[in-house]
Amino acid sequence: MTPGPNPQLAHDWASIRDELRRAVPASTFEIWLAPLTVRAIGSDRLVLVAPDEIRSWITERFARLLQTSAAAVLGDAVAVEVVAPDTPHDGCRPAPPRPSDAPRDHGDLHPKLTFDQFVIGDGNRLAHAAALAVAELPGQAYNPLFLYGSPGLGKTHLLHAIGNYIRAHGGGLRVRSTTAERFTNEFVAAIHTKGTEDFKARYRDTDVLLIDDVQFLQRKAKTEEEFFHTFNALHETGSQLVLTCDRLPADMAALEARLLERFASGLVAQLLAPDLPTRLTILRKRVQHDAIELPDESALHAIAHAITANARALEGALIRVVAYHSLTGRPLDGELAQEVLAGLYPHARAPTAPLTIARVQELTCEAFDVSRDELISSGRSGRVAWPRQVAMYLARQHTGASLPAIGREFGGRNHTTVMYACRKAGERIASDPEARAAVHNLQRLLGTAD
Repeated sequence: MTPGPNPQLAHDWASIRDELRRAVPASTFEIWLAPLTVRAIGSDRLVLVAPDEIRSWITERFARLLQTSAAAVLGDAVAVEVVAPDTPHDGCRPAPPRPSDAPRDHGDLHPKLTFDQFVIGDGNRLAHAAALAVAELPGQAYNPLFLYGSPGLGKTHLLHAIGNYIRAHGGGLRVRSTTAERFTNEFVAAIHTKGTEDFKARYRDTDVLLIDDVQFLQRKAKTEEEFFHTFNALHETGSQLVLTCDRLPADMAALEARLLERFASGLVAQLLAPDLPTRLTILRKRVQHDAIELPDESALHAIAHAITANARALEGALIRVVAYHSLTGRPLDGELAQEVLAGLYPHARAPTAPLTIARVQELTCEAFDVSRDELISSGRSGRVAWPRQVAMYLARQHTGASLPAIGREFGGRNHTTVMYACRKAGERIASDPEARAAVHNLQRLLGTAD
């Protein structure tokens, strides 16, 4: 394979990068995958160049993703090789041009963005419930569904989760997913090539239309006009529309009033920044997904306390901390996390002191007027059972201790007992306002309430 100017190579590599970008969070792509360059593409090989300092991490953590993304563009027979910048070329010939297929739909759905992978918290519970209802009953539950919130809170995740669910369980319903920016670009191209009828058919001949970032329609008069007619055509035939935006419809004054009325005519659901328990759950899920080995959860607690804005920033911070651990060999603990975050996020919050199970027990006893002996006893009366469940729940949420470790501090209980107590406490907190207020007050005393 020989390098050099090669339009086919550049086109294929751009398509592979698009696949990679959709498969991982933006921060992951920018840190680990954006530095990759393509050396050559052959009939059965893709050779990529990675900088020395990250090459081993890429081959260890992203080999399967690289293979999958390359296969999506080049075919299943391709093998991916990641080499050092100074690796000599092997003299192979460039790959022969492949027959051109139909254009790839870069508005397709991200397969990993599903409801199962979405972390539910107080800030997104309504949006998640509405999205699931739309996925189960497209065109009947809420139409349109308008999801709004700041970047990184999960709007795109829910959008793709709806599409993936309908693709899997919708009995053949046609789903089209795109962004407002891509919609605009395709519309402009259709005007220049006199292909507007094909463009209209592509977007109106569907059962579910998912549009991300509709704020980009502002100040694009012709595109607004076309989108208005597309919206009406789909809505009148009972097709489901789901829109995401970084602001309320009423806050987009640059859009035509009639289009804003359409946006607000269904259900408008907001996503808020995740609270501390949700941030910890997001980090735990990412650690599990990436098979990251942790000696304890002190690093996760340091990150969750420091980064409060959104899930994307949380995952980005975790990636950076893991990268420092990988490159320096230092333990992946709270001390390393706080040091890394202090340099990258100088205005981030940091926990004042590690929270212990004993401290959780102490404040729980004070709040519920029970003794520690009663709290860790085998008694099952309501007077001690509820405080015990709360204390186990808070210890699990805020100390980083494992289930067995918590059980040992509560009279030698096993981990399934702790898991049950945490689940019961969570259910009561979600359904009982008085219980929720009591636990929130305890969290405030522990210094863990947002």
